[in-house]
Amino acid sequence: MNEPPACHRRLTDHELIEEVTRLAAAESQSTATLISMLAEFDARRLYLGQGCSSMFSYCTQVLHLAEHAAYNRIEAARASRRFPIIVEVLAEGRVHLSAVRLLAPHLTDANHVDVLREASHKSKRDVEEIVARLRPRPDVAPSVRKLPDPRTPLSSQSVPKDMTPSEIAVAPIVARPSTSTNPEPLAPGRYKVQFTVTQNTHDKLRRVQDLLRHRLPTGDPAAIFDRAISLLLETLEKQKLAATNRPRTTRAADDHARRVPAAVRRKVWARDGGRCRFEGRAGRCTETGFLEFHHLVPYAKGGATTVENLELRCAAHHRHETEQYFGLLVRETRPLWNILAV
Repeated sequence: MNEPPACHRRLTDHELIEEVTRLAAAESQSTATLISMLAEFDARRLYLGQGCSSMFSYCTQVLHLAEHAAYNRIEAARASRRFPIIVEVLAEGRVHLSAVRLLAPHLTDANHVDVLREASHKSKRDVEEIVARLRPRPDVAPSVRKLPDPRTPLSSQSVPKDMTPSEIAVAPIVARPSTSTNPEPLAPGRYKVQFTVTQNTHDKLRRVQDLLRHRLPTGDPAAIFDRAISLLLETLEKQKLAATNRPRTTRAADDHARRVPAAVRRKVWARDGGRCRFEGRAGRCTETGFLEFHHLVPYAKGGATTVENLELRCAAHHRHETEQYFGLLVRETRPLWNILAV
């Protein structure tokens, strides 16, 4: 494994943090400068004299940018010609190129300042929510369809009669597993969720549709999904968080027991809002998955299993604080107790 240059290894933690922050700011400035230059380059059509038929060809073949990087920069450059403030917010690091590319088609003279302000320091997913509000799309029609086998030539497969030529053309691509698990915003409060299921799951869905016909005549998969995931969520919250509407009155819990009592789990989870409570110099951790109950005073050092001595930690920060307390030896002996695995 390649090691960092010796000059980097000599930096203290504080110096390294400062240097990374400085370099990130410098990169934002450089990106903004490049965008402004590309905007003028595109306006003059200088790519033609360079032997390229388009800006995209120039960026990928001459500048050797990856396709998605070229696309983002070209879209941002063209949008900046209409709205010069884009270069300013890029230079300040307030918005990223993906955000500009997503927002560009929806910016107008009337809304661009407010929209860019709203997108400041937002993730791509958050920006997609903004786009869904600016241009709502209709709900996706319910559909259950058998996908062609990507290993078999399309000409030899049995194609459903209701598939259009365009659907047939993309069917082998659609059959590949999706790499994205994030729902796609269509409109405020409305999302598109798409996934592939096995034959066994498909048969279960059809059976559920048949059993629900009296209460759900259309057999809408979205309504069934909502009911099913609500039951699953209720079960998981009972298992992991001891969630209940009628908590039982039990004898006093042993503060020195390793296992976290149900009443303590409920209170800690509610207090910390189901989110890692680690506070760093840049703010509180935003992780809501792989959470664990963390003893502020470690259990091995006599720490009590009480609401006051427990906080939620994501797996990474749980290990980080354990290493800080006990040393790097715990990398080989990670404690397995109190894991929620949410």
